[in-house]
Amino acid sequence: MSTVAILANPSSGKDIRRLVAHGSVFDNQEKVRMVRRLILGLERSGATRILYMPDGYGIVPRALNAISPSIPVEAVEMPIRNNQTDTSIAAGVMETLGAQCLVVLGGDGTSRAACKGSVAVPLLPLSTGTNNVFPLMGEATVAGLAAGLVATGRLPREDCCYRSCMFDILLDGEVVDLALVDAAVYDDVFLASRAIWQIDKVPQLFLTRCGASSIGLSAIGGQLRSIRPEEPRGLALRLGEGSPVTVTAVIAPGMFADVPVRSITEMAPGEIFCVDVSPGLIAVDGEREVEIPRGSRAAVRLNTQGPLVVDVERTMAAARENGLFVNRHNRKEPA
Repeated sequence: MSTVAILANPSSGKDIRRLVAHGSVFDNQEKVRMVRRLILGLERSGATRILYMPDGYGIVPRALNAISPSIPVEAVEMPIRNNQTDTSIAAGVMETLGAQCLVVLGGDGTSRAACKGSVAVPLLPLSTGTNNVFPLMGEATVAGLAAGLVATGRLPREDCCYRSCMFDILLDGEVVDLALVDAAVYDDVFLASRAIWQIDKVPQLFLTRCGASSIGLSAIGGQLRSIRPEEPRGLALRLGEGSPVTVTAVIAPGMFADVPVRSITEMAPGEIFCVDVSPGLIAVDGEREVEIPRGSRAAVRLNTQGPLVVDVERTMAAARENGLFVNRHNRKEPA
């Protein structure tokens, strides 16, 4: 049985950056339509079972109101807390139930939550969030085809996926959290709204990936270096006044920041970079999550054993090369 799991976050695309920046709201009805197309793509790919994470809005049940797929679509049994732990718990349960691919609808934070539950199952992240560096911005129907091809084994994983790097967040030498895209040291002790937009309070920034077209904190490093997700290296930046370089970056939709960069250091796998702030916070993938108590020491380490991520473009190219969606007849092929 080839099983694909759907984790659709009803809260993604609605955080405070709609107020402090100019982000658009990604409403749940659009997620319903995306899931509907995703299910149709999974059905056509040859997947034989779909599991989904239950949620308070009922995204998948609403999607099923307008279609009747020929394969079972089943909710996993789990409590609903209406926070990011739902995604982490669901990912772990789905791995146990034999899911061969996890399709995650959300932003960077939702993908991170899924990886806290499982990094063993291939992940296909679809963007429905605010800062979307990790998830793919693509058509859900095609994503369904790609996820199904990976889950059914019609294409080998090495032709479809890449291994992403991530950060281990350490507190007094113990791993307490992870980050997929960025870890920002925040010189404050209040979690507040969690989202980061006051760059003057960020003295250190760590990036697993960055590019000139990025948005969010990775856009700062993206104006200085280019690091692809599968590359086994990261970037450590020290920020603050008196710096030799100032970078203009898009840190949120419609929001720019002129960021002084004091130093740039490449991070090697396994190398530990100490955090200078105590007490303070570490924001992971754009949200303040890790508290550093007074007297404790925090650090960040690059880990090359992050999630296995489905590359939709590579997967569909492999499908074309193998003729998976071409039926050849005894007639002359078109020129």
